[in-house]
Parts: sequence; C-alpha cells; structure tokens
Amino acid sequence: MGRTPTPVTTPESLTFRSDVTVELVKSSASDADVLFAARVSTAGEQSLDELKKDPERSKGLINYLMRDRHGSPFEHNSMTFFISAPIFVFREFMRHRVGWSYNEESGRYRELQPVFYVPDTDRKLVQQGRPGKYVFVEGTPEQHATVSGTLEESYRQAYASYQKLLDEGVAREVARAVLPVGLYSSMYATCNARSLMHFLGLRTQHELAKVPSFPQREIEMVGEKMEAEWAELMPLTYAAYNANGRVAP
Repeated sequence: MGRTPTPVTTPESLTFRSDVTVELVKSSASDADVLFAARVSTAGEQSLDELKKDPERSKGLINYLMRDRHGSPFEHNSMTFFISAPIFVFREFMRHRVGWSYNEESGRYRELQPVFYVPDTDRKLVQQGRPGKYVFVEGTPEQHATVSGTLEESYRQAYASYQKLLDEGVAREVARAVLPVGLYSSMYATCNARSLMHFLGLRTQHELAKVPSFPQREIEMVGEKMEAEWAELMPLTYAAYNANGRVAP
C-alpha cells in the first residue's frame, strides 16, 4: 500500500546551497587536559594538580610533547560537532576512523529533505595535470553556468523520482538509491585533539604545514570550521601544532 500522497516537489521547493555548517555542541577539552595526562608519568596522582594551574606556565611542555611526538596526552579530551554537508564530504570524512565516532542521518528511517550542493563561483572547477601532480584553476563563467544548471536539473529529476517511489509505497531505504551524493546530510562527529590534528593535516592546506596536502575543497571547508572551534578550546596546543609543522603527534 502506498503512503498518503504528498504534493509533487516543484523546482521552487528544492534548496541549493554552497556552504557547510559546523556546530560545536559539546566539549571537554582544554590545555590542562594535556598537562595532567603527561605529568602522571612522573607525578602520579599529584598530576591532577595541573587542573588547578594556569596552563600558560607549562606551554613549554606542550610544545615538547608536540615536537617529539608524544601523542597520547593529546587524547584525554573530547569534542562533539554537528555537521551539515553534502554526502560526498561525509564519505571522505569517514575514512578517518581512529579516534572518531560518527552518527549520521538515516535515509532508512526518515524522508530525506531536498537540499542539494551547487558550488559557488569561487569554487575552482578545472583540474590540470596528472593524478598526484595536478592543480585546480578557475572555471570560466560559462563553465560555472553549465555546472549550476546541470546539477540543478539533475537534482530536480532525482528528487521527483524519489518522491514518486515513496508515493508508490516503496521503502525509504530502496527509494533513496535514486538520490545523488550532492544531497546534504547531517551527522555528529566526536573526536579528541590528536585525531582532529591528524584530520586537519590531511584535509586542510596551510602555509605552516611541513607535509603538503591536497584536500577536496568541500571537506576543507568543514575542517577550517572545526579548526576554528578547537583553537579557542586549546590555544596552547593549537599554537604548538602550528609551530611544529601541523603534524599530528
């Protein structure tokens, strides 16, 4: 039996976006977390006193741990982000497994909303060179118009097909197969500073990075927003990360 019919989705009811959103919804993360974890090696239970001290006095220790890659003290903290981005971003994101936990919106249990990704005119469109040695350059106005028009037309057709299948009583988990990876999804992602540093080292470009990275721009946009939140929570750790080439310890 089909579901109760709903109005056919019109072009006006689709939403096209070019941004991503990142919200820090919960955190237990400070520079003091690094210090008490590191000092337990020599101070035992007295290392808890670090929680009452000004971490600024011990920024040299944080820099030493980062420089010599003593990584475990950077794991004793937690940050949970709520992220909204195209599905293709999440498929890259979830390649990061160590130190991460994910829960994503489910197309099996809810009807997916018609929100789709269309790059804005600042997005470089043209790839030049061979794999492993290529660059992206600006697209022409005509290319941008073609990309926008083609994507929007494809999204309209895909979502109309999705609605048709649902109206015929097809299960959501089957009907979703017609939807493209440009559809927006949402998820909670929880990590610690060490796992986030590894993510940022691979998914952002930065002038201070010792190791070059070539991320897709859309996941870099997510990384930049997460980095800004983390920098406020753990400023000494963040400074040491940059001072030592943005290499995760």
